[in-house]
Amino acid sequence: MSIRRLRDCVQDLTRLADRSIADPEAMIAGGQDILGRLIAQDDWLPDFATVPHAQFYRQYLLHCDPLERFSIVSFVWGPGQKTPIHDHTVWGLVGMLRGEERSRRFERTGDALTEAGTEMLHPGQIDVVSPTHGDIHQVANAFADRASISIHVYGANIGRVHRNVYDADTGTSKPFVSGYNSDVVPNIWSMQ
Repeated sequence: MSIRRLRDCVQDLTRLADRSIADPEAMIAGGQDILGRLIAQDDWLPDFATVPHAQFYRQYLLHCDPLERFSIVSFVWGPGQKTPIHDHTVWGLVGMLRGEERSRRFERTGDALTEAGTEMLHPGQIDVVSPTHGDIHQVANAFADRASISIHVYGANIGRVHRNVYDADTGTSKPFVSGYNSDVVPNIWSMQ
């Protein structure tokens, strides 16, 4: 395992944030290139950030910018696991590292939710979420027999962002803050 890839990603995202943080579209465009380079190789993710839970998907913090301009998170999906329908309220990038995910998109019209399509995400592919690109979705591991892992980059410390989950039938929202499942973050300054 070479943590160097994650360190390069953190440094590149920091440089991007230094020049473009006020422009979410520039962060999305530049962030896609940076995340794409990270997920192009599957030899860098620390073992602790690959462990599924028997019942719930896991969110392992890999890095949070000290100014909370962005965060990088490993999402580990056990067989058949899925999120509730939720939003993000900030821009986000979802890069598929291992396995496959299915994302069901929703649009909110008044108090109602309307399904707006389903997308499959395969290794190396990146999906965008944001208030201007479609922010409400439900994500599921596409496999019933093995784990999938995606790497997410968000335009904030996503574990502290106040967001919403939605009832599919009524469109009713309920606030939540996701937090993280990590007790540690990787040492990106390791000599590896």
